[in-house]
Amino acid sequence: MTAEQTTSPSPATESRAATDRPDGTPHDPYLWLEDVEGDEALAWVRARNAEVADTLETADEFAATERAIREVLDSDAKIPEVSKIGDRYYNFWRDAQHERGVWRRTTLESYRTDDPEWETVLDLDALAAAEGESWVWHGASVLRPTPEQLAAGEPWRHALVELSPGGSDADVTREFDLVEKRFVAPQDGGFHRAEAKGSLGWIDADTVYVFTDFGEGTLTPSGYPRVVKRWTRGTPLDAAVTVYEGTDEDMYISAWRSHTPGFERDFVHRSKAFYSDELYLAERTGTPEQRLTKIDVPDSAEVGVRREWLLVELRDDWTVGGATYRAGSLLAARFDDFLAGDRGFTVLFEPTATTSLAGATWTRHHLVVNVLDDVKNRLHVLTPPDAGGAVGQEAADAPWVRSEIPGLPALGTVAVGAVDPVDTDDLWLVTTDYLTPTTLSLLSLGEHPGDAGAPEVVKSNPAFFDADDMTVAQHFATSDDGTRVPYFVVGRADLVAGTGDGGTGTGTAPTLLYGYGGFEISLTPAYSGALGRAWLSQGGVYVVANIRGGGEYGPAWHQAALKANRHRAYEDFAAVARDLVARGITTPEHLGMEGRSNGGLLAGNMLTQYPELFGAVIVGVPLLDMRRYTKLLAGASWAAEYGDPDDPEQWEFIRTFSPYHLFDAEREYPPVLFTTSTKDDRVHPGHARKLAAKMLGEGKDVTYYENIEGGHGGAANNAQAAHMAAVHYRFLAERLG
Repeated sequence: MTAEQTTSPSPATESRAATDRPDGTPHDPYLWLEDVEGDEALAWVRARNAEVADTLETADEFAATERAIREVLDSDAKIPEVSKIGDRYYNFWRDAQHERGVWRRTTLESYRTDDPEWETVLDLDALAAAEGESWVWHGASVLRPTPEQLAAGEPWRHALVELSPGGSDADVTREFDLVEKRFVAPQDGGFHRAEAKGSLGWIDADTVYVFTDFGEGTLTPSGYPRVVKRWTRGTPLDAAVTVYEGTDEDMYISAWRSHTPGFERDFVHRSKAFYSDELYLAERTGTPEQRLTKIDVPDSAEVGVRREWLLVELRDDWTVGGATYRAGSLLAARFDDFLAGDRGFTVLFEPTATTSLAGATWTRHHLVVNVLDDVKNRLHVLTPPDAGGAVGQEAADAPWVRSEIPGLPALGTVAVGAVDPVDTDDLWLVTTDYLTPTTLSLLSLGEHPGDAGAPEVVKSNPAFFDADDMTVAQHFATSDDGTRVPYFVVGRADLVAGTGDGGTGTGTAPTLLYGYGGFEISLTPAYSGALGRAWLSQGGVYVVANIRGGGEYGPAWHQAALKANRHRAYEDFAAVARDLVARGITTPEHLGMEGRSNGGLLAGNMLTQYPELFGAVIVGVPLLDMRRYTKLLAGASWAAEYGDPDDPEQWEFIRTFSPYHLFDAEREYPPVLFTTSTKDDRVHPGHARKLAAKMLGEGKDVTYYENIEGGHGGAANNAQAAHMAAVHYRFLAERLG
């Protein structure tokens, strides 16, 4: 393939008439690049990757950057995050010696030491070598033994391990024996699920729920399971009994069992679309007496059931039982009373102008509510009335008791996770910010309100870069419609201050602005050794914009940028870019931006709608062709976010944020780097390929890199992740100065 051919339509495609297609959509001369592993498409990809190898990767600085990042990723000093399974603490770990990773376990006593003694449970590198497959760890679920089994001393044995070939969302599930540390072969009765999008879930030691590709007609338009079945050990998959079957328009169907002793319940979950779900209490599944009872809450609400309690997190206002509850609120009711028709709720959280619910975590006796207040975390402990010893009517009428956790940081991200929500009130507490290495603490809340002690620091990440002269500032930009948009600025103190705030810098600091703005996902401060080494320590400034479309201020913040209002997210981001210049932190020539996935769509729109604001743009694993996004892989599931391009009225507003169609060969654009993965089966690599090819054909400054493995995350191991990151940072360094 010649250089000329690689930057223009494929010869085979070029010969077709450039007319509209039979379905009325415009002819697309780059459609051939949607053939993920087609010979022509991969030849084009290899040619682009070779250009990167011949340019960015040749500099000494590239090797130094890659090496510095790899040291962070491979460091043995990082916190090994653990999950309690029985009396052991399990961790999945990657480093230089374990490229694909090792699943291992230790005791709490050993974990508390500086050098824990780990027992290997599963070596993924050895497995990949033995089977000739590039396995990527997707996690494991372990069956909790019954109280009777635990009393008899039986071990935690039954695990379901999920592995992906190359990092794709599609994976396999294999049963694993934790005692013998081996897979249970199908011929020995082990549960095995073939490669597909889906999963298995334990019902008991001999029964699982299975939702996967059962053949023609059993997947949703997004490629996810449409059918869930009950599968008994020792029987073929085609003998599994159907529990629930969704419609042709649904997004995902699944089922699971809660194994909390005394509160064992089965549930079927129907995801009709993003932000539209149904949850059913399932009884006697797979039998003629099966009964499904819908949990009667708004489809837009998120529902959780734990022990005797029902929690409802609202995305929209809800009037029920003579009361109206605000969107963003967290409500509680006794589950059995709710099923019996009672619609009285206790409001556990109600949002304000600056606060939103970031999450809620159960321990044995408490609910820990995590709140964002202007993108800073605050924790509150709520204890239900029955946990305090009240009984009967006294318990029904008693309020939830609120208490606080002492010793938490005032700025940064605080996350919590229950150590063992069935048996203890212990919490894992994770604290971090942009300049402070992550710390893992163990916190006991005690059984009663106010019993919480001070957090016990168990592990801390090392400082991977010198942050002594660096600082973090939070500012607010004003968007086109007057909305106040927060953002964080990180870097050397003089640079972050800017010339407009009395800083001593030049006002031309190389600056990377990052954003996402979708799916109600919040961007909160987090430490990154790679960012610190490759960017901040080199005199770069890092900025995170909390634009609309995210969840920083709850559902309303997200819904403000849905569908026809998508432009608000882009206006917010542009406002932050302008504010950085106005503050004298940087200039457009020295300002770069990056976004991934939905953030890649953001980056594509910054590139095509606001090119004058940036000196460089990185578009990672992006959506870009919004005319065809619903036809590509999981794209159909995102219509609730962006709209349906097959509806002519909706296409009229979708086309206003479709970078593939907004590109204008006559305009000047900043240098752009497109990155994606051949194995990305969530966001089709054709998006990045097609816009890159279109821009290259018009002589624009385009760099393109596609990792062969990695899935939507872009990398399947630390080596690939370090290489990809080095490509990003060296591109920015060379373009922004």
